[in-house]
Amino acid sequence: MPVTSSRGPAPADARSLPEYAPTAYTDFGRPESRAAFEKALAEVRASFGQEQPLVIGGERVKGERTFESRNPARPAEVLGRFQSASQEQARRAVEVAHRAFQEWSRVPAAERAAFLLEAGRRMRERRHTFSAWMVYEVGKSWAEADGDTAEAIDFLEWYAREMLRYEAPQPLLQLPGERDSLVYLPLGVGAIIPPWNFPLAICAGMTSAAIVTGNTVVVKPSSDSPAIAWQFYALMEEVGLPPGVFNFVTGGGGTVGDALVRHPKTRFVSFTGSREVGVGINRLAAEVQPSQIWLKRVVAEMGGKDAIIVDEEADLDAAAQGVAASAFGFQGQKCSACSRVIVSRQVYEPFLEKLKAQVEKITVGEPDQAGVAMGPVINAAARDKILSYIEKGSKEGRLVTGGAAVAGKDGYFIQPTVIADVKPGAPIAQEEIFGPVLAVIPAASFDESLAIANNTEYGLTGAVYTRNREKIERAKREFFVGNLYINRKCTGAIVGVHPFGGFNMSGTDSKAGGRDYLLLFLQAKSVAEKVS
Repeated sequence: MPVTSSRGPAPADARSLPEYAPTAYTDFGRPESRAAFEKALAEVRASFGQEQPLVIGGERVKGERTFESRNPARPAEVLGRFQSASQEQARRAVEVAHRAFQEWSRVPAAERAAFLLEAGRRMRERRHTFSAWMVYEVGKSWAEADGDTAEAIDFLEWYAREMLRYEAPQPLLQLPGERDSLVYLPLGVGAIIPPWNFPLAICAGMTSAAIVTGNTVVVKPSSDSPAIAWQFYALMEEVGLPPGVFNFVTGGGGTVGDALVRHPKTRFVSFTGSREVGVGINRLAAEVQPSQIWLKRVVAEMGGKDAIIVDEEADLDAAAQGVAASAFGFQGQKCSACSRVIVSRQVYEPFLEKLKAQVEKITVGEPDQAGVAMGPVINAAARDKILSYIEKGSKEGRLVTGGAAVAGKDGYFIQPTVIADVKPGAPIAQEEIFGPVLAVIPAASFDESLAIANNTEYGLTGAVYTRNREKIERAKREFFVGNLYINRKCTGAIVGVHPFGGFNMSGTDSKAGGRDYLLLFLQAKSVAEKVS
């Protein structure tokens, strides 16, 4: 008999669920929306300073020591204190999750999906609270934080429905005299290692996908964003998810993360972050440990060096707006951000003028203030790294605008920076900077533009601005990225609309938010029964 969960919401019924639709963004131009968000910011601020535990099998425990989550706009401001887990605690979390898997894997899919749908409903009711945490913890503007929360809701809604689709009878040919079927089984325990830049959406997406498919997880959030990850854990606990299904472990990647990846009972690793860390996780996961009876599956999204091509047949005003939004939204701290714009020499200087005007309209300031478009970068190390790239790039190219830290502020603020006349092989045209720095590269032809766009080790997102249909079709065939956009910005993938994931060193092309994604957390079993 399958195990059922008496604590959770009523099982989901695919026949009665409304059709999935992406969550609409909040219009902060409306006075009532602005007032509601300001109220949420005040309420979250009033809760600063709390200490949160590790949670292993439902038990709240302390780590070896604590660390602080701080506001990058006001680094003296402590949001909360979190535990640094030991390697032993990380290993114990995997053991506990492995025991919980024996029961959770047998809970019917409709019941597992119901937990996600209920969590999505409650997150929708409290969306401004979740967003406010991101404004303070990672420096997102109101609009960027709202988009992050909307995406998290969409992941919960989409993956719940997708699990019901995978649970339904699968289409197979039937041999005479046989009853043939295909069923999908969960894998086991997953180590979930989300990033700080989409600390709710990606954490919720990776975690909920693993859970709804019948796996159990140990989630180790980034040490730059444990507070919002805690809010998501608390929500899943609130909706009645059984103890041990979702274990929450904070601490350093070299201590906690490596222990989770190495454990022989870890069946898969779901990671989003830098190329360097992702390659290390892939290498470590490939080492078969004593008593390990499987090859670990790694789902990795590792960043990009994304390009937008601006052709001489483009609408230059639209292109300038799209490039500025793609390059400087959330301070350029998106794996999908435009960090290279490749511009036809025929329109190079006119485009630069329009781009400069767009960029210089961007407001930089404390992101808890309404109307601020760009906040701080995530921490002091990131600030220093970005400024070193700007210094180097300004010598290799022509500084158009920006180029320095914002004076007179305590936080990690950097001006949106555009550097023109960059050579395709220059460091700022090849290396992921992960900050508000845009390299502008001239190209003599569309052929050269495509060659430059493809000339990195990454392949995540890209865009082309042109009115020429033949060039659009060429880009569809030849621009080697996982997510290509035509005459629009290269950021802002929508769940269910733009399945997200890239090629080459951008990762394993996981296609989050698409119809293939849940297969990464499942294994198929074919059953053929002879009948008389």
